Amino acid sequence: MLEVGQVVKPHGLKGEVIVSMITNRPEERLTSGFVFATDRGDLLLRSATPHQGRWIVAFEGVHDRDGAEALRGTVLLAEPLATGDDDDTLWIHELIGADVVGVDGQAYGVVEAVEANPASDLLVLPGGRLVPLVFVVSGPTAGRLVIDPPAGLLD
Repeated sequence: MLEVGQVVKPHGLKGEVIVSMITNRPEERLTSGFVFATDRGDLLLRSATPHQGRWIVAFEGVHDRDGAEALRGTVLLAEPLATGDDDDTLWIHELIGADVVGVDGQAYGVVEAVEANPASDLLVLPGGRLVPLVFVVSGPTAGRLVIDPPAGLLD
Protein backbone atom coordinates (compact mmCIF):
# COMPACT_ATOMS: atom_id res chain seq x y z
CA MET A 1 0.00 0.00 0.00
CA LEU A 2 1.14 3.51 -0.84
CA GLU A 3 0.48 6.69 1.09
CA VAL A 4 -1.59 8.79 -1.30
CA GLY A 5 -2.97 11.49 0.96
CA GLN A 6 -3.70 12.76 4.43
CA VAL A 7 -6.70 14.31 6.15
CA VAL A 8 -5.62 17.83 7.11
CA LYS A 9 -8.65 19.17 9.01
CA PRO A 10 -12.45 19.27 9.14
CA HIS A 11 -14.31 21.51 6.71
CA GLY A 12 -17.71 22.83 7.70
CA LEU A 13 -20.28 21.12 9.91
CA LYS A 14 -21.48 18.21 7.75
CA GLY A 15 -18.52 15.82 8.12
CA GLU A 16 -16.42 16.98 5.20
CA VAL A 17 -12.63 17.17 5.53
CA ILE A 18 -9.76 18.85 3.74
CA VAL A 19 -7.42 16.27 2.20
CA SER A 20 -3.93 16.88 0.88
CA MET A 21 -3.17 14.37 -1.88
CA ILE A 22 0.37 13.19 -2.64
CA THR A 23 -0.32 11.35 -5.85
CA ASN A 24 0.27 12.38 -9.43
CA ARG A 25 -3.19 11.11 -10.42
CA PRO A 26 -5.67 12.25 -7.75
CA GLU A 27 -8.59 12.05 -10.19
CA GLU A 28 -8.21 8.24 -10.25
CA ARG A 29 -8.28 8.00 -6.46
CA LEU A 30 -10.94 10.59 -5.73
CA THR A 31 -13.94 8.99 -7.40
CA SER A 32 -17.11 8.09 -5.58
CA GLY A 33 -16.85 4.59 -4.17
CA PHE A 34 -13.04 4.49 -3.93
CA VAL A 35 -11.87 2.82 -0.70
CA PHE A 36 -8.84 4.11 1.18
CA ALA A 37 -7.12 1.94 3.77
CA THR A 38 -6.16 3.66 7.03
CA ASP A 39 -4.91 2.63 10.45
CA ARG A 40 -8.52 3.20 11.63
CA GLY A 41 -10.06 0.92 9.02
CA ASP A 42 -11.28 1.48 5.48
CA LEU A 43 -12.83 4.79 4.41
CA LEU A 44 -15.32 4.78 1.51
CA LEU A 45 -15.23 7.99 -0.52
CA ARG A 46 -18.61 9.64 -1.03
CA SER A 47 -17.49 12.78 -2.89
CA ALA A 48 -14.45 14.97 -3.58
CA THR A 49 -14.14 18.52 -4.89
CA PRO A 50 -10.91 20.44 -5.64
CA HIS A 51 -10.36 23.38 -3.28
CA GLN A 52 -7.33 25.72 -3.19
CA GLY A 53 -4.77 23.07 -4.15
CA ARG A 54 -6.33 20.43 -1.90
CA TRP A 55 -9.63 18.57 -1.83
CA ILE A 56 -12.87 18.79 0.12
CA VAL A 57 -13.77 15.16 0.75
CA ALA A 58 -16.79 13.40 2.23
CA PHE A 59 -16.53 9.83 3.49
CA GLU A 60 -19.41 7.41 4.12
CA GLY A 61 -20.35 7.29 7.80
CA VAL A 62 -18.87 10.70 8.66
CA HIS A 63 -21.78 13.12 9.00
CA ASP A 64 -20.74 15.82 11.47
CA ARG A 65 -17.80 17.95 12.53
CA ASP A 66 -16.91 15.65 15.44
CA GLY A 67 -16.59 12.71 13.05
CA ALA A 68 -14.50 14.82 10.70
CA GLU A 69 -12.30 16.03 13.56
CA ALA A 70 -11.63 12.41 14.53
CA LEU A 71 -10.11 11.87 11.08
CA ARG A 72 -7.60 14.75 11.40
CA GLY A 73 -4.11 13.49 10.52
CA THR A 74 -5.36 10.18 9.10
CA VAL A 75 -3.04 8.85 6.42
CA LEU A 76 -4.85 7.54 3.33
CA LEU A 77 -3.38 4.42 1.72
CA ALA A 78 -4.13 2.72 -1.59
CA GLU A 79 -2.73 0.10 -3.92
CA PRO A 80 -0.37 1.37 -6.64
CA LEU A 81 -2.06 2.20 -9.93
CA ALA A 82 -0.94 0.54 -13.13
CA THR A 83 1.85 2.67 -14.56
CA GLY A 84 1.58 1.68 -18.20
CA ASP A 85 4.59 3.18 -19.97
CA ASP A 86 5.88 5.12 -16.93
CA ASP A 87 8.97 2.93 -16.52
CA ASP A 88 11.01 5.92 -15.26
CA THR A 89 8.60 6.66 -12.42
CA LEU A 90 10.25 6.87 -9.01
CA TRP A 91 8.06 5.64 -6.16
CA ILE A 92 8.66 6.99 -2.66
CA HIS A 93 8.19 3.57 -1.06
CA GLU A 94 10.98 2.21 -3.30
CA LEU A 95 13.32 5.14 -2.58
CA ILE A 96 13.15 5.08 1.22
CA GLY A 97 15.70 2.61 2.53
CA ALA A 98 17.64 2.45 -0.75
CA ASP A 99 21.44 2.66 -0.63
CA VAL A 100 22.72 5.76 -2.43
CA VAL A 101 25.99 5.62 -4.36
CA GLY A 102 27.62 8.04 -6.74
CA VAL A 103 28.50 7.24 -10.34
CA ASP A 104 32.09 6.97 -9.04
CA GLY A 105 31.03 4.28 -6.53
CA GLN A 106 31.19 6.48 -3.42
CA ALA A 107 28.58 5.46 -0.84
CA TYR A 108 26.43 8.27 0.59
CA GLY A 109 24.16 6.30 2.91
CA VAL A 110 20.56 5.21 2.93
CA VAL A 111 17.55 7.34 1.92
CA GLU A 112 15.79 8.25 5.17
CA ALA A 113 12.89 10.19 3.64
CA VAL A 114 11.73 12.07 0.56
CA GLU A 115 10.79 15.74 0.97
CA ALA A 116 8.46 17.50 -1.43
CA ASN A 117 10.02 20.56 -3.01
CA PRO A 118 8.62 22.69 -5.87
CA ALA A 119 11.73 22.48 -8.06
CA SER A 120 12.53 18.80 -7.43
CA ASP A 121 11.69 16.42 -4.60
CA LEU A 122 14.65 15.81 -2.29
CA LEU A 123 16.21 12.61 -1.02
CA VAL A 124 17.03 12.98 2.68
CA LEU A 125 20.30 11.23 3.52
CA PRO A 126 22.00 10.67 6.89
CA GLY A 127 23.14 13.88 8.54
CA GLY A 128 20.33 15.84 6.90
CA ARG A 129 22.06 15.96 3.52
CA LEU A 130 19.62 16.62 0.67
CA VAL A 131 19.87 15.42 -2.92
CA PRO A 132 17.40 16.64 -5.57
CA LEU A 133 15.85 13.75 -7.52
CA VAL A 134 17.11 15.30 -10.76
CA PHE A 135 20.54 13.89 -9.85
CA VAL A 136 19.30 10.27 -9.74
CA VAL A 137 20.69 8.56 -12.83
CA SER A 138 19.48 5.01 -12.21
CA GLY A 139 17.51 2.89 -9.83
CA PRO A 140 16.14 1.98 -7.58
CA THR A 141 17.47 -1.39 -8.64
CA ALA A 142 17.92 -4.06 -5.99
CA GLY A 143 17.61 -1.39 -3.30
CA ARG A 144 20.29 0.85 -4.82
CA LEU A 145 20.15 4.35 -6.31
CA VAL A 146 22.94 5.81 -8.40
CA ILE A 147 23.32 9.59 -8.31
CA ASP A 148 25.50 12.05 -10.19
CA PRO A 149 25.68 15.04 -7.83
CA PRO A 150 27.52 18.22 -8.77
CA ALA A 151 30.81 18.92 -7.01
CA GLY A 152 30.31 20.23 -3.48
CA LEU A 153 26.67 19.16 -3.05
CA LEU A 154 27.43 16.45 -0.50
CA ASP A 155 30.67 17.72 1.05
